[in-house]
Amino acid sequence: MAIPAFQRVTQATQDKAVLNNARQLSSAADQYFMESGVSTVALTDLVGPTTYIKALNSVASESYPGFYTQGTTVTINSVAGTRTITYSN
Repeated sequence: MAIPAFQRVTQATQDKAVLNNARQLSSAADQYFMESGVSTVALTDLVGPTTYIKALNSVASESYPGFYTQGTTVTINSVAGTRTITYSN
């Protein structure tokens, strides 16, 4: 009984961390759009030591999109190899 409960808690924690990363990426992309006057940005322009997000820590071997377009939902694939999480602001 304890193992399934632990797995549910672990999954919920991972999902919350991935959703938080998606929120940060979406916010950084919005800031980039406003400052640059463009509607698409590469992940590499958002994450780095001198950019909007200093580091993006993977929590469940998830895969983040390489590009972000203004007004488009952010979809994170392969969360723990099985789940997909979407974030729309």
